[in-house]
Amino acid sequence: MTIDRQAAMQAAASVPGLPRDGDGPVFREPWEARAFAMALALHARGLFTWPEWADALAKQIKRAQAEGDADTGETYYKHWLATLEYLVAEKNVAPQNELHRYRDAWDHAADRTPHGQPIELTPEDFS
Repeated sequence: MTIDRQAAMQAAASVPGLPRDGDGPVFREPWEARAFAMALALHARGLFTWPEWADALAKQIKRAQAEGDADTGETYYKHWLATLEYLVAEKNVAPQNELHRYRDAWDHAADRTPHGQPIELTPEDFS
């Protein structure tokens, strides 16, 4: 997966708390980079501004902390995914129930996929 470096640096400068080093954002797992890339793509398409994203992300993190998230940094990109789901539903890009349907299908597909193999959705994953 390729991430536009200029867009990544703009996001890193615009979103407080983003894990980064001198070269830009850093990721511990490939899925974190994918979550970041999804946010970049939706921003590039005009779904939200970086200040709007930062506000929604901050609210998501506060909500998670109130529910017991220890905020050790390990859940940071889980908050990105939750924020993506929220904004996509809030902006009527996709209804919340459709997002949950696909998330559940993805979880089902991931459970049946051997480690190291690509995850592919099938119609059975939506059952």
